[in-house]
Amino acid sequence: MSEPNGQPGPRSAMAWLAAAAPEPGACRWEWERNPRGVVLLPAGRRWDVLVLPPGIGHVTLEVLDGVSAPTGPVLADDSARVGYFVPPGTAGRWIGTGVRAAGRGSWIVVPHPARTSGGVHWLVPPDGSGLLTDPEMLELAMHEAAALVRITGTGTGSGAGRDARPEPEPGPGQAPEG
Repeated sequence: MSEPNGQPGPRSAMAWLAAAAPEPGACRWEWERNPRGVVLLPAGRRWDVLVLPPGIGHVTLEVLDGVSAPTGPVLADDSARVGYFVPPGTAGRWIGTGVRAAGRGSWIVVPHPARTSGGVHWLVPPDGSGLLTDPEMLELAMHEAAALVRITGTGTGSGAGRDARPEPEPGPGQAPEG
């Protein structure tokens, strides 16, 4: 189902997500009844989800955006975990430390496609096109994000570039600059 102009959008996003449900009509009905609601959808059929821990997930998205990498849907929750939708089968092959891989047999809490704040929400909403994040590109971005987090000492994605250096710590008896 596409939008009236034939392009991907909210209606096609809802149809694409609902197609993963055992009962797509019930899924769509739940979202139409309550746009702030969530549904449980099975991973492993149309997509898997790689959930990155707090501190690296948002920075990884900034890295992907910075290199203009095509990014599929990305979920976030209030505890700062970030879930990337990747091709089915990725979860079974993923070996990254600290990453929760949700594939066949796992269920994902999925909000209405237009929900971009509060609780479980979309950082990158689905558009109905079926675009998924490339797992190899995601892995490279995670390595870059981990380096940025080490350099800046934060998980907020301070915008520090690849060549950024940490500020030197004051020596004993020296007052911090400022």
